[in-house]
Amino acid sequence: MSRPDGPVRRTASLNFRTRARRWALPAVVAVAAATLSWGGSPAGADSDPSGLPEAIDTILGDPGMEGGAASVVVADAATGETLYQHDPTGRLTPASNTKLATSTAAMELLGPDYRFTTDVLAGGRVRGGVLDGDLYLRGTGDPTALAADYDKLAAGVAAAGVKKVGGRLVADDTRFDDHRQGDTWGADDESSYYAAQISALTVAPDTDYDAGTVIVEVAPGKKAGDEPVVHVTPRTHYVHLDVRARTVGAGGEDGIAVERRHGTNTITVSGTVPVGGDTAKEWVTVWEPTGYAAAVFRDALAAHGVRVAGATTLGRAAPAGARRLVAHDSMALKDLLVPFMKLSNNMHAEALTKAMGYAATGRPGNWGDGIAAIASYLKGVGVDAGKLRQVDGSGLSRKDSFAARQIADLLLSVRHEPWYADWYRSLPVACDPDRFVGGTLRSRMCDTPAALNARGKTGSLTGASALSGYVKDADGRELVYSVVQNNYLVDSVKPLEDAIVVTLAGSTAKEAKAVTPRSARSLPAAVRDGDLECSWRKPATC
Repeated sequence: MSRPDGPVRRTASLNFRTRARRWALPAVVAVAAATLSWGGSPAGADSDPSGLPEAIDTILGDPGMEGGAASVVVADAATGETLYQHDPTGRLTPASNTKLATSTAAMELLGPDYRFTTDVLAGGRVRGGVLDGDLYLRGTGDPTALAADYDKLAAGVAAAGVKKVGGRLVADDTRFDDHRQGDTWGADDESSYYAAQISALTVAPDTDYDAGTVIVEVAPGKKAGDEPVVHVTPRTHYVHLDVRARTVGAGGEDGIAVERRHGTNTITVSGTVPVGGDTAKEWVTVWEPTGYAAAVFRDALAAHGVRVAGATTLGRAAPAGARRLVAHDSMALKDLLVPFMKLSNNMHAEALTKAMGYAATGRPGNWGDGIAAIASYLKGVGVDAGKLRQVDGSGLSRKDSFAARQIADLLLSVRHEPWYADWYRSLPVACDPDRFVGGTLRSRMCDTPAALNARGKTGSLTGASALSGYVKDADGRELVYSVVQNNYLVDSVKPLEDAIVVTLAGSTAKEAKAVTPRSARSLPAAVRDGDLECSWRKPATC
């Protein structure tokens, strides 16, 4: 990539896990006549006596989808019988619905109890408190490693009797390859926390576990003209602040931009914050997360009285004879799935993809091997992987291409897996206000039969939206649904997704009536502002 003269500017080209874009969503036009914009009734619609096909056709006929594309499948979860389909094999951009394939494959190929290990090894003998050699920090891809975890590792080194390292601190990230960003990820989103670089060694700044990022907080100064007070979490000298922002008088303009310059760890803070105003808080990626982890660990060593004489070296493997001093294990995969899926965490998806690649081949984890492992898993459970395209684990790439049929087939198949209950628990729950239960659905479908009933994985990119999961109808029958919509021009089609799921929740085997999509004005502000995942806002307020 070329180096821009100034900070990377995020644009409207990509609405994926971002807080920065705040456009007003015009009211979605009330539902139109029952005739589909694309013409005709879906296959099998005439055979369903409940009127469900006509109800969903009515919702999909909304003028907001004129000229767009939709792939929709609804099935009985117990029998697998298809109850509704519209263009079921039409391949569309699934956005974060891609994580359904990644997460289920990880549970099968790595196992529910899989843990990432980060360890520290001595490359020589320890005599009189001095390590005669290099100290190695070795990672296997843990996207949940906190500064506190590196502090515990440093404490363990000190407890092992090491007071001085005569050699270097070597960061061993060789479990994964050195390709940091996925295929066709937007260059203008480089500093955005949902597109952080992927490494076998990284740091998450808090328990949302947005690996490879720092949190920058900007508070107003005491009086107009003062420089704002800026703090970085975790405390580290790995990033450098270029503060250009200023405090303005009370009631003045409140607008702070925090962005990292391409190819550097210089973070520019610009704009204004009024006296007495709220503290702005932004999550920003770092350049080269291996170096970030090494810097945090080196500071922790110093805090525990361990001095490293040599420089920090990145990307070298620990020798076979190196002796382990201390280790840290991540939470088990079945628990990691909760922040991963509830908050739609891209870095978790990519770390797991590379971990699956390593497990399958023994080679450094990479996207090619990981995607091949996922495809092999899908084929094994009856999903035709030859009729979809996946190039990353998260769905951030616009090359990802799935049809609702493949997604529904996957959702039907996994119900029979021994780990299904743990995986099902990770899906967001409609209208549950707890971020780690409701997740990206926590402000959707409230005051409807789908509230606290529907579970599903959301997906959002500009012009691409998806929602797939499970819901019980009014008879208590469990249904599988997958709705993928692309190429629309309105800011959001999420009211249409919700209307389909609420219609399913209120239907019976004998009767179904279309629910009119809610207007955008009735939705929470965070959902009105374009196709943004609810909990992608930091801090989450939706």
